[in-house]
Amino acid sequence: MVQVVGIDHLVVRVSDYEKSKAFYGRLFAFLGFEVLGDYGDMIGWTNGKTRYWIGPCDAEGRKHKYRIGDVGFHHYAFELRSRQDVDDLEHFLKQEKVEIVDPAGEYYEDYYAVFFLDPDGMKLEGMKYGEKSAAKAKEKSGPA
Repeated sequence: MVQVVGIDHLVVRVSDYEKSKAFYGRLFAFLGFEVLGDYGDMIGWTNGKTRYWIGPCDAEGRKHKYRIGDVGFHHYAFELRSRQDVDDLEHFLKQEKVEIVDPAGEYYEDYYAVFFLDPDGMKLEGMKYGEKSAAKAKEKSGPA
């Protein structure tokens, strides 16, 4: 049987390639990514595990703005190491004047996240799940 072992990469089309390239370049540098490849009309970043690419949309795509709720991409979540990393990301986003649509907070039980928009209005998320549960389990098991 064929088995998927992960998602290799995501490619996002953007309306203003240079503006998005600058935005994602700063964001990914902050998140510890490096440029994987830059081909002039497409650029990708990786942290060794996750790959994220952008490229310009065509003329037809530039005729309408991206809208959350349309068919297709809703949001992309970056899993972070800790709740503190989520808070640090939110601080970075504020410094960069990035639109934060939902501030850092508990959105589900033990699910801490911040939601923000890229230059085209595509929703992105930095999140940490399970940190409180892991701490409780460790506390219950006692000293090692």
